[in-house]
Amino acid sequence: MISFQQALAAVRQRASPQPDVLLAADATLGHVLAEDLIATEALPGFDNAAMDGFALHDAHLALPPGTPIALHGVQAAGDARFTLGAAACRIMTGAVVPEGTATVVPVEEATVHSAADGSQTFVLNAPASAGLHIRRTGEDVQAGTAVLAAGTRLQPQHRMLLAALGISEVRVRAPAKAAVLCTGAELVDDHAALADGQIRNSNGPYLCAALPAMGATVALYRRMPDSAVAYAEAVRAAEQAGCRIILSTGAVSMGVFDFVPEALRTLGAEVVFHKLQMRPGKPTLFAVLPSGALLFGLPGNPMSCAVGARFFVQAALRQMQGLPPEQPLRAMLQAPVRKKPGWTLIQKAALAVSDDASLHRPDSGRRPLKAHGRR
Repeated sequence: MISFQQALAAVRQRASPQPDVLLAADATLGHVLAEDLIATEALPGFDNAAMDGFALHDAHLALPPGTPIALHGVQAAGDARFTLGAAACRIMTGAVVPEGTATVVPVEEATVHSAADGSQTFVLNAPASAGLHIRRTGEDVQAGTAVLAAGTRLQPQHRMLLAALGISEVRVRAPAKAAVLCTGAELVDDHAALADGQIRNSNGPYLCAALPAMGATVALYRRMPDSAVAYAEAVRAAEQAGCRIILSTGAVSMGVFDFVPEALRTLGAEVVFHKLQMRPGKPTLFAVLPSGALLFGLPGNPMSCAVGARFFVQAALRQMQGLPPEQPLRAMLQAPVRKKPGWTLIQKAALAVSDDASLHRPDSGRRPLKAHGRR
């Protein structure tokens, strides 16, 4: 048996980066950038008003508060730019500031007066300063600068940025195709009544839901009896479907029907490791098929299956997407936990954030625990 860390290193070593593909921006949510994203235009693209108010030029700034200033016209968002004359103008948030604008005074800082002939003036309630309440061109993003780094997993906030910059296509890592193969004559996939000895298949639905969140697409899903022949045929079908990640559940321990290791050898696979100094998940198997596909033989026990997927499958997919290895957080155990010396224990836990400063001091005397459950 090898250690948890040795197993992680072996998985990462054999996980090759996925090729990059050009996708429409609308289709990139959850994908990982293959290269730095460069802004092709500035944001904002023009000087614009940050508040509803009045656009003033330099001559208006020299006037003392209370001096009437002529008011003419309204500049709304979407209006074309014009040159400010002797009069000031109303301006709306987001509107391009007229040429010659020295500052924007918010509506709350001025008082408007209307004459009988329909003309309007306003007076400043306080002295105005130059350059206020104007969002300058490129203030948020300068054209030609990198706005997102390669290796960024695109989230909804990034989609907002792409839309604001007018970027319609993005180069990302192609998601790896994955297969999920569940062994066991006792498994039932639907909601029918269970016969004696049968159990519901929870591993299959879990893995099919977890893989997309890790950056893979499920291209093949099968449930099969405890048959080495059926298993080998399903593995071949997964390879033919272009799957680079194959997950199978069950048949990796020491029982009579635990046929996976021998079946993989007949397929010409290299079994990299089988059995780890880890609990739960000791029987976990990892192999490389002749096609280069990575096969993870996960135990049938749901918690052991979930542990194998969380730590080893996700590590492989991170490597394939060009992401760095995860860096664990550290927390403090609030109750004693025992484990075998030299083994890794994946411990069920609830993570609580405390205001107790002693939890963050390395010399506090409390035992550190990596937040994902490894000790």
